[in-house]
Amino acid sequence: MMNKNAKIYVAGHRGLVGSALMRQLQAQGYTNVLTRTHAELDLTNQQLVADFFASEKPEYVILAAAKVGGIHANNIYPAEFIQENLAIQSNVIHQSYVVGVKRLLFLGSSCIYPRDCPQPIKEEYLLSGPLEPTNRPYALAKIAGIEMCWSYNRQHGTQYLAAMPTNLYGPGDNYHPENSHVIPAMIRKFHEAKVNNQDKVTIWGTGTPKREFLYSDDMAEACVFVMNLSDEVFKPLLAADRNDGLPPLLNLGSGSDLTIAELANLIKEVVGFTGDIVLDSTKPDGTMRKLMDSGRLNQLGWNVKMQLKDGLTSAYQDFKNFND
Repeated sequence: MMNKNAKIYVAGHRGLVGSALMRQLQAQGYTNVLTRTHAELDLTNQQLVADFFASEKPEYVILAAAKVGGIHANNIYPAEFIQENLAIQSNVIHQSYVVGVKRLLFLGSSCIYPRDCPQPIKEEYLLSGPLEPTNRPYALAKIAGIEMCWSYNRQHGTQYLAAMPTNLYGPGDNYHPENSHVIPAMIRKFHEAKVNNQDKVTIWGTGTPKREFLYSDDMAEACVFVMNLSDEVFKPLLAADRNDGLPPLLNLGSGSDLTIAELANLIKEVVGFTGDIVLDSTKPDGTMRKLMDSGRLNQLGWNVKMQLKDGLTSAYQDFKNFND
């Protein structure tokens, strides 16, 4: 579908998701990828976004820009998580409509689904129960973005699809000691413990929750794959004329999960830390399990490539390169 010379705007190109998308688009030979840093374009500013779209008129948009973080960051900055994400997606989705963007892919996360919904999580489980309180502001913002895509498809005949990746990791991740997600946080902890000759590493929670992880470059490949689907395959995903409750939503997952304790031991092995792992059960666990059902994506013809241990090894090398 996407011509190699088509103007493709990647919003949020410097983050974990966006940088993976940039690598994938470049690898596949796309020559007209449009980017702006936050300093060049504040996506929360309605007028600046309108001016940018009017000037550049992209043909395709992949919306990866968002304020993101782990449990700690979501607890400390809930107002920023909902306000900034609502503003970013509202501005970008609306201006995509204004200038006639052919297709838009809106990226979110698996936290949009209810805390206690059946496993594995199907797209139809959206809004079927209460959200996990620790990231509810972010989740509600992303749900609003899905609803916005759905509404524009229904009213204006647009082709806007929401893709919800499971927990991502890989090159370009955020390794901040307090505001990072679980894999980069653990990589940093185990690495620092190793270089400082510490005898133990403390992990938040009981270690029993299970999590699914997807390598960022696999996610990016899936996104470009979906954006290139033929109209006859892509349009049925959009729910433009359907009122059966299924939104224009596609899960992007690896299809398998493991406990936090198992993950910690795997990262310990990859990093080469030889001390003990201590589980701090006074800290929150979050949702007990979040395994995505990626059957719809798999049926379209895409499957995961990177195995977890190989991906963790690559991510650790990226961390060392970043910190050397």
